[in-house]
Amino acid sequence: MPNLQWDLENCIAGIYRKSGYIHGITNVEAKSLESFVGVQKETQLLCTNTESFLQQNLGVNVLLWGARGSGKSSLVKALLLRYAPEGLRVLQVDKEDLEILPEVFDILREKPYWFIIFCDDLSFEQNENYKGLKSVLEGSLETLPKNIRIYATSNRRHLLPEFHDENEIFGYEGNEDKIALSDRFPLCIGFYTQGSREYLEVLKGYFLENNVQLPQEWERICQKAMQYATQKGSRNPRTAAHFYALYKSNLWELL
Repeated sequence: MPNLQWDLENCIAGIYRKSGYIHGITNVEAKSLESFVGVQKETQLLCTNTESFLQQNLGVNVLLWGARGSGKSSLVKALLLRYAPEGLRVLQVDKEDLEILPEVFDILREKPYWFIIFCDDLSFEQNENYKGLKSVLEGSLETLPKNIRIYATSNRRHLLPEFHDENEIFGYEGNEDKIALSDRFPLCIGFYTQGSREYLEVLKGYFLENNVQLPQEWERICQKAMQYATQKGSRNPRTAAHFYALYKSNLWELL
C-alpha cells in the first residue's frame, strides 16, 4: 500500500516516487509569470483557467503541447509560485505511475486545498497502455474531484505517434482512438518555435531578472548566443537559459 502522506501546509509541491511515497518540496525554482516573453496569450489562458479553478471550482484539464524547450513546464511552475498563497498545490506524477491516480484522488479530494496533477513530457508510444489515463480524464463512473485538475505537457499534439497503416475496417479508426486521448483535454494550448528576436528578448530577461546590467559587449554576447542556438538546433527559452548559465560560468567566450 503506497504512503501518500503529504505535508500540504509546508510543502507547496510534491513528486510521487516509484517506491510509493510523495516527496514534499518546500521551495520551487520558478520564474515569475511576468518574465515570460512571446507567450502572453498562452499565459493568460492558463492563468484564467487556474483562477476559475481556485475561485469557482471550475476550470478544466489542460494539455500544453508544442516545441521542446518552449517554456511549457516552466509556466506550470510559475503558476504555483503565484497561486500557492491561495491554496494551490502541485503534485507531479510520471507517466509510468499514472495508475496510482485513483488512489491519489481518494486521498486529496477531502483536503482543503486545490490540486494540479502535473504530468510532464507526457507521450505514449504505439504499444504503450494509455487506456487508464483516458478513463481518468473522462469516461469513468466517478467524476474528477472538484479540487483536482490535470495539467500535462507534451511535444506531441495528440500524445501518441500517428501512423496511417492501421488495418481496421472503417479507414483509420486506430488513429481516431489515439486522437480521442488528447480530445479529453478541453483546453489545448500550443507552443511554437520562437524567432531570433524573441530568443534574444528571453536572454535579455535573464540578465535584467537577476539585476545584472546589460554588459557593454552586449552585441557580441548576442552574436555568441545566436551561434550557440545554431549549435543546439533551436532558439527557445531553454536554450537562452542554458546560454545564460554558460555566461555566468565565464564559458560563453570559449564556445
